[in-house]
This record gives sequence, structure tokens and C-alpha cells, in this order.
Amino acid sequence: EANCPNLLECFSQKKATFLALGNKCTRSCNFCNVSFCKKPESPDPNEPLNIANCAYDLKLKHVVITMVTRDDLPDRGALHIAKIIKMVKKKCKATIEVLTSDFSKRFDLIDLVLQEGPDIFNHNVETTKKLTKKIRNMASYEDSLEILKYAKEFYQSGFNKSGFVKSGLMVGLGENVIDVKNTIKDLYFAGCDIITIGQYMQPNKKKYSIKEYIKPETFQDFEKYGYDLGVKYMFSHPYVRSSYNADLVFKN
Repeated sequence: EANCPNLLECFSQKKATFLALGNKCTRSCNFCNVSFCKKPESPDPNEPLNIANCAYDLKLKHVVITMVTRDDLPDRGALHIAKIIKMVKKKCKATIEVLTSDFSKRFDLIDLVLQEGPDIFNHNVETTKKLTKKIRNMASYEDSLEILKYAKEFYQSGFNKSGFVKSGLMVGLGENVIDVKNTIKDLYFAGCDIITIGQYMQPNKKKYSIKEYIKPETFQDFEKYGYDLGVKYMFSHPYVRSSYNADLVFKN
């Protein structure tokens, strides 16, 4: 549904990302290929077990669980994601990464997910501050930073001190180099251990048009800038997406 360009590479290396809570999203962001629906189907109660069984059968070492935004649900889908984490932990010896929505900035709902102890908590800022209103639907740049900071403080409080906080953004939407570097800096000070930067690819004609193809050396410059700031892991390349080579942080 996300139209990822790296499927063949990831699948050949026995890596997979699971999209939870259906394939319809209650937000219509201007960059995303996932279909919009005001009232999607109810979550499948068997999905936590199905995902865990699939991860077990595939012998996955790192399981990435992402989700559509479910503003239609009272808990925004947080309890469902928590159940998936719990079931994967029960069935598999694998590290677990979650890529979540903003849960309407409900920290009590974010707690439901964090309390299950995912090894990586990922929430994407998606773009620079000045482009957020054009690109993201109902989401706030400042709220995303607060969520990331909250997750970092949660881990540091002692619940899971080895947990990583992660975020990512797309480039080629009309931002400039300074905008991107300011975003990297904001993410670093929000507590991000891992930052991903990739080239925006327009998924269809109705979505936001691509403004520029960023040169590989510019991606390298972003990577160096992040490392110089103190970011632990930078993944910056045209084909990088949120879960691309997500397991590498556990191999160093």
C-alpha cells in the first residue's frame, strides 16, 4: 500500500514490515499512497496472532510494525498495536520496531505502546516545519517533536533504557538544505537516536508533485551533519524509507 521501492531487496534478505489496522487511513496526507476512508473496517482481532505467526514462520530477526492512522477508534488503535508487540514477543526471538501515528497526541495512548517495550519507537516528522501544513493532514510538526521527546524520556526513565527513538523525513518537496538541517537538529534535540532521510516519490497524479531530485552528495552531506551533531545512526540516501535496513542498529 505504501508503494515502497525496496520490496525486492528487503524480501530477499528476509526483512518485512507489517501494516496493521487495515489498509485504509482516516487521514489523507498529500504525500501518501495509502487509501483514505473516514470509517474503515474494524480491526481484525486475529491480526496480532497472524502477524506473530507470520514473523515466526519467516524466521524474522527484526519485526517492523507500522499502522494506518485510525482517528475513528476511541484509542486510535494503540491497544491493538500493543497486542501485536506482546504477541510477537511471545512467539519470536526478534527485536521489534513500531512506526506509529501521533495517536492524536494522546500520551496515555502512546504509553500503551511504549509499555510493551518495543526496541525502536518510530514516529515520522515526514517533512520540514514550513512544509508540514502542505504535506501532512491534521498533523503538527511541533506535536511530532513532543511525541518523540516523550518517548525518549519514557525510555530514559528506566522502563527500557536500551530502546531507540527514531524519526524520518522526505526531501524533494521544495525544502532547502538549511530547512533539512534545522529539522535534523530539531529531531536530535527531541531525542532521536536514528534519523532516516529519503527522496520523495510522487505516488500518483493526485498527490503533491515532486519539486526536485536531490543529489546523492547532498544526502551524504545531511548524513555527515547528523553524525557531527551527535545522532547515533543516520540513514540518508534517495531510496531510504522508514524501515529500510532498520535492523542494522542491532548489528553494530
